[in-house]
Amino acid sequence: MSYLIPSGRRASPDTDAPLRFGVPGIAHPLLAPAEWGELLRTDVPVDWVVLGSGAIAAPGASGGPGARPDPYCLPAVARLRDAGVRLLGHLDLKFGERPFEELLGEAQRYLNWYKVDGFSLDACPTGRAALPTVRRTVSALRTLRERARIVLVHGAHPCAGYAELADQLVTFRGPWSAYRWSQVAEWTADHPPERFCHLVHGVPRAHLDEALRIARWQGAGTIYFTDRTDRDEADPWEVMPGYWDEIVSRIGPGVSE
Repeated sequence: MSYLIPSGRRASPDTDAPLRFGVPGIAHPLLAPAEWGELLRTDVPVDWVVLGSGAIAAPGASGGPGARPDPYCLPAVARLRDAGVRLLGHLDLKFGERPFEELLGEAQRYLNWYKVDGFSLDACPTGRAALPTVRRTVSALRTLRERARIVLVHGAHPCAGYAELADQLVTFRGPWSAYRWSQVAEWTADHPPERFCHLVHGVPRAHLDEALRIARWQGAGTIYFTDRTDRDEADPWEVMPGYWDEIVSRIGPGVSE
């Protein structure tokens, strides 16, 4: 499998480094109360949970914080916050096409209503030309909330300059069929695993160990793997994977390879 680029400098990956879950969005609490409850388990190492991403919004909504606080999300979010789970508001950059003021308005609503710890910037550009625009957005978000956690969701490896802007980059988001042959950008070897996240859907149970090895070899400290797929335009993240208990047992506290 192509875990590394041929000239990769990560000759000795930290295979003992613990992995944590980055939850990209689960269904609304009315539709998935059990999923929300699972995130409160003390043996589940959660790095962050995204609010307002796709199906996590109210039924029929398109995502984001909405026009008013959701009365069902408020108590569910409060329970996660009280348990020490880091909460991120979902902001869709649309690859740099979203109006700046619109993004900041959504961010402020997340802060006012859900007291988020930071933001997940979805559809983030990868090219060097967009760096100034993304830098301006990140700087403004950190003005709204001091020490805001910023995750840039590129879905592929961006140019190295983006690592200077955010706490973490999502450098892979997609199906297992692509992930198992994926390669890592050489510049990532200059950063620790907690700076990178991989989100992979359609991972068969039989290949779960292989997927975890790829994440460790490529230097990703945060992951979310699921056997759910995006077939028929389904959201693969809205419910827990069928092997949730199994993957928790494999990367939970004290577990390493």
